Amino acid sequence: MKLSLLSLVTFITAAVADLDPIVIKVDPFRGSKFFYSSNDTQFYLRGVAYQYSNTEDPLADATACERDVPLMKELRTNVIRTYYINPDADHTKCMQLLSDAGIYLISDLSSPNVSINRADPEWQVSLYSRYTAVIDELQQYNNTIGFFAGNEISNTVATTDASAYVKASVRDMKSYIKQKGYRSMGVGYATADVSNIRVNLANYLDCESDDQAIDFWGYNIYSWCGNSTYQESGYKARTEEFRNYTAPVFFAEYGCNEVTPREFTEVKALYGDTMAEVWSGGIVYMYFQESNDYGLVSVIDSTSVSKMKDFTSYSDQIASANPTGTNKASYTPTNTALQQCPTVATSSWLAKATPLPPTPDSNLCGCIYDESACVPADDLKEAKYGTLLGVVCGYTDCSGLNSNATTGKYGAYSMCGVKDQLAFALNKYYTEQDKAATACSFSGSATTKATTSATGTCSSQIKEAGTAGTGTVTTESTATAGSDSSSSSSTSSSFAVPASVHSSVSVGSLQVAAYVATALLAGIGMIAL
Repeated sequence: MKLSLLSLVTFITAAVADLDPIVIKVDPFRGSKFFYSSNDTQFYLRGVAYQYSNTEDPLADATACERDVPLMKELRTNVIRTYYINPDADHTKCMQLLSDAGIYLISDLSSPNVSINRADPEWQVSLYSRYTAVIDELQQYNNTIGFFAGNEISNTVATTDASAYVKASVRDMKSYIKQKGYRSMGVGYATADVSNIRVNLANYLDCESDDQAIDFWGYNIYSWCGNSTYQESGYKARTEEFRNYTAPVFFAEYGCNEVTPREFTEVKALYGDTMAEVWSGGIVYMYFQESNDYGLVSVIDSTSVSKMKDFTSYSDQIASANPTGTNKASYTPTNTALQQCPTVATSSWLAKATPLPPTPDSNLCGCIYDESACVPADDLKEAKYGTLLGVVCGYTDCSGLNSNATTGKYGAYSMCGVKDQLAFALNKYYTEQDKAATACSFSGSATTKATTSATGTCSSQIKEAGTAGTGTVTTESTATAGSDSSSSSSTSSSFAVPASVHSSVSVGSLQVAAYVATALLAGIGMIAL
């Protein structure tokens, strides 16, 4: 009985300690402002970027959190941004410390090794698994506001095709949160301030339909340097550009360091009446001092830091940041229409609005592997998968694996891991050659195996994809898309070249031609086990 009473007290204490979730008003239309869930007060971000290393999870280090949270509270911080967390780590202590200090979290979903690559973009099972794992871990904490599905991925006109994969990830993460029955959490995007793509990018990520549009837009902007002004910095122009945007907008990074120490005079403008009508605050870059010289503090050891001059100047400025805000009860969004999608043009924009890349489905990928009679040899190194795939696709049409955001053509298996894609290509060629023994060899890099015929949902999906894999799969998997049922879904194409079969394995492409030419000259000896 004592244990039960203690458990009850612990539960009540934890519940009381939880922060009021932050929401975006969506009734009757999606709004462009954040609010506290249980009252009518608008929420403005007074944020700090909090990431000490690209490979270390800052929220898994309780000692560091005990050291840093009081200082962030001293800066009136009410939100932090993390760029990487390990979903398998324990974040309870840090998240509770943040909650006790009134601090919320927005976290990037990617990791240094698992992210959408602007040079060769893809949206596939390993990315889906990573993104959903982060959501699963952080959704349990009421002070999680939401997530960034990408950060500065498209940064030139030539890389705008990557935005289609970002948008597909937004669509799928929003759907995943709903499928799991989690509380409302936003999925947004953080962009660099790139003049020749910023308008098209903002429009693209907020067009077509609500289920695929971003929930918030984060702007990494460093144009206010030293004692600049509202107009000279470009803040005025950016504010007018986003005045009628249909999602909350805020600075996901700010704090130019061309003039040091930084004076943060932009804070007064950002939280002043004019900008506060449009922007929901911002996240200053960054807490820790590193070689790029943006830090507010310098780490001495695991339990102590020294405040830098930037800490003091930012503290002085943020102390008076008290925007009036809008009352939620009386707030009715007037900017309710989604943006107009940009038109594909070589000189300005390379991502077609629809269709988007397919939702990663490791069940389907696993089924196509199971159905394949010719697959990669067990002892073939993962680093050789891409090379062999290039060779095979020189002999058979691999359109079912292709992914092209500019034309809007996506193979049904473009979302699979490279091992499953290789099995599809090998088996396709093997079947076309009447299953001749020599057609499943490739100098020992491929082998035959017993097959398992697809049934139920898998059978329907494979029929929809068609023999060439170019059909559109409309039947949804009975399991959650991206679950770990595939025998090889954990093998990302990032292990090999080409990194994603993103139009690089289409017949006639330069890369495949190079693979084929080299393979033929070497007698395919290049694919050494």
